[in-house]
Amino acid sequence: MKIYTKYSLIKEFRAIAQRGWIPNARQGNNGGIGNTLEDLLGIEENNLPIPNAAEWELKAKRLNTSSLTTLFHTEPSPRAVKFVSQILLPYYGWQHKEAGKKYPKTELSFRQTIHGNSPSDRGFMVKIDRKKRKILISFDSSSVADIHKKWLKIVRQRIGLGELDPQPYWGFDDLSNKAGTKLLNCFYVQVDVKKEESMEFYHYCKVMMLQKFNFDKFLIQIENGNILVDFDARTGHNHGTKFRIKQNCLPELYEKTTVIV
Repeated sequence: MKIYTKYSLIKEFRAIAQRGWIPNARQGNNGGIGNTLEDLLGIEENNLPIPNAAEWELKAKRLNTSSLTTLFHTEPSPRAVKFVSQILLPYYGWQHKEAGKKYPKTELSFRQTIHGNSPSDRGFMVKIDRKKRKILISFDSSSVADIHKKWLKIVRQRIGLGELDPQPYWGFDDLSNKAGTKLLNCFYVQVDVKKEESMEFYHYCKVMMLQKFNFDKFLIQIENGNILVDFDARTGHNHGTKFRIKQNCLPELYEKTTVIV
């Protein structure tokens, strides 16, 4: 494995950009953009071999996509409650589309990507309470779309239509530590993609060095609807709760942005 200084890594990014179109090293792999970049850098699984490597994250995303960038995984508090599996799924879940086929007939799903701008079509929303220093998940039954009225009746029978009680939350201190450790500094690589016949090619055409993650900026992006909370659970398995961000908003989380390429 190569060992980099921050400046030699910047030089390497510029050299990769100058190479133009590079074939996907993992054809048929959805993670080909990141995997190919890791191969080009001679690194493994996003482990940047530079001094204080734990302080640097590498993120590579394709240009002009509406897909979200995952920032980190973290389950809400109170942790002892196991909120997703013990409350959200059994009381607010709906029948999984593969129930009775791939999974048992009783299989429920709770897949929601929610933000702080407005409630989802099932009435869930992210709220920030700066006084209590918490990011909370809220439920407003009056905001549920008509298409989900049948589901809402089932929720009424299961638990009623009041606010979540207790409300799942992330405390500012815990989340700031989690986010700050994971995202303190970041090399953010944006990639143009093309296909020729069955082959996929990448041009690593934009690189930014993002420094000094700022938690207040993180909160603002939640309120603006640019950072979303993603629940992805079914009765048989919780795939984890994620904080995700709209692609072009990542630099907004940092105090200093330097364009490398």
